[in-house]
Amino acid sequence: MRHILISDFEAFSRTVIRDYLDGAYHVFSVPSGTEAIELAQRQPLDLILLDMETPEGNGAEICSLLKEANATKYIPLILLSSCSQKEDIINGLHAGADDYLTKPICENELLARIEAHLRTKDYYGDLEKEDLLMLLELSEIISVTRNPKRILSIIVEKMVEAIDVSRCSIISLDDSGGLTVKASSDLPANKEIKIDLGKYPEIEKALTTQRPVVLQDIRKDPLMLHVRDKIQGLSDQAIFVTPIINKQNVIGTFFLRTASPVKEGISTRIFKLCQLVANISGNALENAVIFEAMHSQRRLLEELAIRDSLTGLYNHQQFYTRLEEEFYRAQRYALPLSCIFADIDNFKHINDYYGHVTGDVVLKQIGKLIERILRKSDIASRYGGEEFAVLLPNTSRRGAGNFAKRLEKEIEELSIEQLQGKKVSISVGVATCQNGKMPSCQDLIQFADETMYAAKQAKKKKACL
Repeated sequence: MRHILISDFEAFSRTVIRDYLDGAYHVFSVPSGTEAIELAQRQPLDLILLDMETPEGNGAEICSLLKEANATKYIPLILLSSCSQKEDIINGLHAGADDYLTKPICENELLARIEAHLRTKDYYGDLEKEDLLMLLELSEIISVTRNPKRILSIIVEKMVEAIDVSRCSIISLDDSGGLTVKASSDLPANKEIKIDLGKYPEIEKALTTQRPVVLQDIRKDPLMLHVRDKIQGLSDQAIFVTPIINKQNVIGTFFLRTASPVKEGISTRIFKLCQLVANISGNALENAVIFEAMHSQRRLLEELAIRDSLTGLYNHQQFYTRLEEEFYRAQRYALPLSCIFADIDNFKHINDYYGHVTGDVVLKQIGKLIERILRKSDIASRYGGEEFAVLLPNTSRRGAGNFAKRLEKEIEELSIEQLQGKKVSISVGVATCQNGKMPSCQDLIQFADETMYAAKQAKKKKACL
């Protein structure tokens, strides 16, 4: 009987997992990572289940120690973690873990994972040399691929090349129970289609049991009875479905589905190859999704750090960063660079009379308007308070002047409901660096600010006449 060690800080969790495994395996259980290391040194083990939450406080370090020790380095190690521990999961995988499961642990999934890691060499006897080479190639390719959609396409491509099937698909189940074909050998790249779970009882059974489903004759199999009228015209004879992964809180549920028209149906070779591909793909797919999620989150945080929270334009600090970059580029390549400063007229009156909430609405609307009329190369920011700054790379004084006039005109035509018909106006200053005549970017800013101030003073003077 195989020996399995459970290292879990929670007594209840240890009991639940032991109940799942008792009878099929000889089970040891300990509450800490240190005790797991000590037991593993004196007791031969076939597999270790290690909770990332340990009394020692660092599950990844325990994982590293187990993978570095000669007595335990080759023992399959599966991490146990909550879905909120994504960064810990990644650290654990980097430390050498072979797999992971998220809590609460599903019995069928746990048994399937353990079974996959404990397969003997005899299991591969039905596979051909080309199959093993394909598995190795597939594993190497998808292990370095960080795009989940690309991973799905690669799996389908390799499977169709390796086995005699009419169709190979990967199907996902969303939280509302909807099925989507994410990749298929009979679909163009990146095309997805929705399908009805009720029309695919083999997928429904795989979902319910979380185990592979084999149908050698779809026209005679009782499982297909209520959809028999829908499959009469199909050339397929046999269908095989296996769950790729079932960690819905992480990435959703994926199924690898193959259909074969040959009378021999799903052979032992096809069964085992699909199982192995599903296991290889599952880990890579989850890692890719976690990586993508963390990367997207990091990009979002980085973007929030450089954006004004009210208008969505760049903030003051990021404006200066981009100003230095553009000024250096303009100087190096002898290109013109223009800067526009715009200040909302009588903004204090808007805040005092209509309220600060309305003042915020005005700032947002002007921010959206500025963003709408920018070119891709232009850079806009909320410089501070009611003041905006716009950089116009490769733009002459005349071009900047035209932009300023358009900005003034469009803001004057802006209709803001909260102002009850009152119009908003701005005062604009323009400065241009051309032919290297502007000593520094600070001079460019100062000149734009001065011309804006002069425009504002001229308006006040005119109003007094």
